[in-house]
Amino acid sequence: MEHQPDPKDQARRNFFAEGGSVLIGGLITLVPIAAGTRVLLDPLRRKSNNGAAIRVTSLDALPPDGVPRKFPVIATRTDAWNKSTAPIGAVYLRRTAEGAVTALNVVCPHAGCFVDYVAEKSCYLCPCHNSTFKTDGAINDAKSPSARALDALEVEVRGGKEIWVKFQNFKAGHAEKIPSA
Repeated sequence: MEHQPDPKDQARRNFFAEGGSVLIGGLITLVPIAAGTRVLLDPLRRKSNNGAAIRVTSLDALPPDGVPRKFPVIATRTDAWNKSTAPIGAVYLRRTAEGAVTALNVVCPHAGCFVDYVAEKSCYLCPCHNSTFKTDGAINDAKSPSARALDALEVEVRGGKEIWVKFQNFKAGHAEKIPSA
């Protein structure tokens, strides 16, 4: 009489073999899915440097006589999946009598127009409503519709040569400086 294998033993062996196959197949499938998800979501985990100081120019580009010069602010912006380098605004930079550097946003705080520096009058002029601002950004005319002076920005001179500005836009038409989104 030949010994027949017990069907329960056979089922138990198949259970472990099938369970091991499912476990190994799941791990093999899970690894590429986890790696792909990590790559897909990686840009969302990166920290943005928006709001950080941006290199604008060198100190040699500013005349020592205090006359303002207009410079574009060019930044590398990174959002979730895109990285681009483009102008994000402009500033007027000037050296003060003390040798410090000041920065003013070129946007008029009244209506958001770009102000021009008029060298003959030593003032900034808003072409939208003809308001004038002093070289330090203060309102020059008491009848000006602008509720505040030109927006001053934080400036840092690094290494005695490079001018870095913490560029920021503010909402126009308000008496207080409210950062734009």
